[in-house]
Amino acid sequence: MKLSAILSQIDLLNVQGDMDKEITGISIDSRKVEPGHLFVAIKGTLSDGHSFVGKAVEKGAAAVLVSDEVDVPNGVSVLRVADTEAVVGIVATNFYGNPSKKMKLVGVTGTNGKTTIATVLYRLFKAMGHKVGLCSTVCNYVDDKVVEATHTTPDPVTLNKLLSEMVEAGCEYAFMECSSHAIQQKRIGGLHFAGGIFTNLTRDHLDYHKTFENYRDAKKAFFDGLGADSFAIVNADDKNGSVMVQNCPARIVTYSVRTAAQLKGRILEESIEGMLLNIDGAEVSVHFVGRFNVLNLLAVYGAAKELGMPKDDVLCALSTMQPVNGRFETIRSPKGFSAVVDYAHTPDALQNVLTAINEIARGGKIITVCGAGGNRDKGKRPLMAREAVRQSDRVIITSDNPRFEEPQDIINDMLAGLGDEELQKVISIVDRREAIRAAVMMAQKGDIILVAGKGHEPYQEVKGVKHHFDDHEEIRRAFGLVS
Repeated sequence: MKLSAILSQIDLLNVQGDMDKEITGISIDSRKVEPGHLFVAIKGTLSDGHSFVGKAVEKGAAAVLVSDEVDVPNGVSVLRVADTEAVVGIVATNFYGNPSKKMKLVGVTGTNGKTTIATVLYRLFKAMGHKVGLCSTVCNYVDDKVVEATHTTPDPVTLNKLLSEMVEAGCEYAFMECSSHAIQQKRIGGLHFAGGIFTNLTRDHLDYHKTFENYRDAKKAFFDGLGADSFAIVNADDKNGSVMVQNCPARIVTYSVRTAAQLKGRILEESIEGMLLNIDGAEVSVHFVGRFNVLNLLAVYGAAKELGMPKDDVLCALSTMQPVNGRFETIRSPKGFSAVVDYAHTPDALQNVLTAINEIARGGKIITVCGAGGNRDKGKRPLMAREAVRQSDRVIITSDNPRFEEPQDIINDMLAGLGDEELQKVISIVDRREAIRAAVMMAQKGDIILVAGKGHEPYQEVKGVKHHFDDHEEIRRAFGLVS
């Protein structure tokens, strides 16, 4: 594609060199540059791409897009803009032929529930006979083809390449998680969304956003950018729901289990196996548990309806859906107690999962195994410990992904949020495997063990190295289900 076509709709401050040269690819990482590429120099949080312009040119970059002045050899086109991060999404979208306009793309944002909603939508539309794409924390799919996920939302170049592959595969719909980082860093810039979904907003990622208001505004920017031809499905039970759509031009649809809304849901019966729900006036049995999952399923239902799917077909397909990997997954012990594996790694997520477990415990004790990630928001650590103690009979605080911190230091931060009486319920075991085994040894018939924090992750990250560790495997081993 010609450089001039790739940079259409971009406000260029300065142009040096040939704008009609053919560009063979887009790179934001100098290590991935190939001959004929356009290298986009972005000022990131850890490094400045302008420092790598020389390396990109050495590897054959035909042009560079910059916001600072740079020196390059003759023959390399230099295009300067005010902010490369702000335009890289449009550049990538142009290069890959605007794939988001060739199918119906729906973005899901919020603190909790993004993965469940996006994945269930993908599975639902597949079950209804459509070709579909998925971009999520757990895994990306180009219809049936699995593409490994490294970020909740990929960089703009990777994302547009993925979306273009979906179009080539004949996908009519695509569902993607939109993280606050991705919105703030303009990774979804240039994309056209048929609709957006807001789940909820609680404390998270303050190590990056610094304040809750910054975090909220990053999410809100997604809805501000929706078009008048799009829809916005919003959780009316979250006080931030109305904030999200204050300036949103899209058609707004609200959902709720507690207050007035266009889409209402109610639990009629509930057990550890699932729920009987009333959704939009109709009864449906589902394999999900918890009030938070009623909200997730309402969002799925609302999006499917907005995309033109018949109500009865949607509800029928919902009844066949299974929980997403690492999201309230139940494992039964031969000894009559159960374990729940859940990704809950924020105070609010932990509260939601434990509330759901308490509603189905029926007299059994609740034993919670949890930790907190290293090199992330330290302020949520004591809050998580407090929430675990408040809704559990016993708590084992252990290691999560310590990253570059000492596991015991993280545990100490969690314990610091507890008073003497609360500490009576708590023990700490640094080794996560031993913590899970200890919880199983404590459990008796009718009890429920919650193993929280890692969910789908098959690893533990320690000192920059990801070691294999899977909560599901460890629980099954402790239960005696595998050797």
